[in-house]
Amino acid sequence: MELRVRKIKLVNEILKLENEKILGKLEKLLRLENKNQSPREFSYMCLEELNALIDNAENDVENGRIYEANEMLKIIERWH
Repeated sequence: MELRVRKIKLVNEILKLENEKILGKLEKLLRLENKNQSPREFSYMCLEELNALIDNAENDVENGRIYEANEMLKIIERWH
């Protein structure tokens, strides 16, 4: 079966889903697979993931785990 037809069938099956647990598992699987395929591509995240990133960043600031812009520029220059 060609890829296009398989995609259409899969979308139709997903549209019929009434189980949030299964839908959540599919979303998670797609996110994981997309990350594994090409780490440079943009990937979507759910609100909980975004909030976790924000919480981690705020924690880093509170605990002094940050760099000023000029410090970061010096670090980047050493990469070359």
